Amino acid sequence: MSTMQPSRVAVLGPGGVGGLVGALLARAGHRVIFLGGPDTAQALREHGVRVRSGTFGDFAVQVEADTELREPVDACLVTVKQHALGTALDRVPAAALGDGLIVPLLNGIEHPAVLRERYRPDRVAPGVIRVESTRTAPGSIVHGSPFAEIDLASSTAPRERLDALAAVLDGAGVRAQVRDDETAMLWGKLFFLAPFALTTTRYRCPVGDIRTRHRAELLALLTEIAEVSRACGVPADIDAALRFYDGFPAEAKSSMQRDAEAGRPLELDAIGGALLRMAQQHSVPVRLTERLVEEVGRLSTGSTPATAEP
Repeated sequence: MSTMQPSRVAVLGPGGVGGLVGALLARAGHRVIFLGGPDTAQALREHGVRVRSGTFGDFAVQVEADTELREPVDACLVTVKQHALGTALDRVPAAALGDGLIVPLLNGIEHPAVLRERYRPDRVAPGVIRVESTRTAPGSIVHGSPFAEIDLASSTAPRERLDALAAVLDGAGVRAQVRDDETAMLWGKLFFLAPFALTTTRYRCPVGDIRTRHRAELLALLTEIAEVSRACGVPADIDAALRFYDGFPAEAKSSMQRDAEAGRPLELDAIGGALLRMAQQHSVPVRLTERLVEEVGRLSTGSTPATAEP
């Protein structure tokens, strides 16, 4: 991948995140191939991608779209929800990917191992993204945050490949950096995301209410998850997390909460389930996390927890 000439990038999952990043890359002159279901691929081929953004402006780009990757690319960004990962990866045969990087921008900490079983380990380059972006219809993206930032790190892929991809993303407007420690990067995202996702979804309220009415429980949850993170070898800063939440707009909701409100499947296993598995592996008690995961799970199946607020 060279920053001196257009790159070839596939985007598996043209939703809010994939649609935004792919559209920015296409606008910057790179060749982008969106991969999705037949209806989505047809809609993208006919109408392209339309973005509304206070940061990047309103724009539209024509893009390629297909139901399966059929030729080598420099990188394939994986931006589906984790519960759809297994089926979605059938759209990216390892033989077609060639020498390209497979770059999951997923929540959780367990997916890199899954990808390394399916693709060459030296081509798996995990990333985390910080952005608020929503797909309102196939090819229609609304970007709400004043930023779009990606961190990349890999314990297996060559550093120079990550540096080249970061430069391409940065040149397209997505602030990108390469970090040294893959585990620390993934845990850093999970430590901030899990309390936000679990509490806003469980109590059906934005972060402003969580950090005021439910602050004691938020602090207790952070304390539990910090112990799990430390047991996995990654220090966690509880005060920094609280400052992070305090800096959010009061009306901000987690993506899990928005999925619950829309009746979509939740990334509960990738976020809460992963925490519970890591806690069990390291014998760390996480009773509050267990309760919240159970109650959010019951909400997602239509059952109201006995302790739910009106």
